[in-house]
Amino acid sequence: MSKRDDLIAKYAEDLRTKCKMEPDMALLTKVTIGCGPAIYNADSSTVAGTDNAELETIKKNFLMKKLGLADSPALMEAIHAVINTYGKSERSKYRAVVYYMLAKHFKKEAVYA
Repeated sequence: MSKRDDLIAKYAEDLRTKCKMEPDMALLTKVTIGCGPAIYNADSSTVAGTDNAELETIKKNFLMKKLGLADSPALMEAIHAVINTYGKSERSKYRAVVYYMLAKHFKKEAVYA
């Protein structure tokens, strides 16, 4: 298995155990590929759920640019809901898992088709 395949397996396990959801492996793979080289860097591969600047970046760069959503309070509410589902006390919130859950939340799976 490649390093990316190993990471995808790790993300799937997080979705099953920490988020209590069965992942759509095809979508998870596409979201992971969409994250690009960020998944290989220890700092950029995770999301700091308490860093408002980082959450704002997720809103602007992922939700608005990538998924094409209009700016509204619902975007930040969804980010906080995903962080809560993942577990506020969970230190390693993988970016690919957060993006996957946000894409599912907004039913934007077609962006990765």
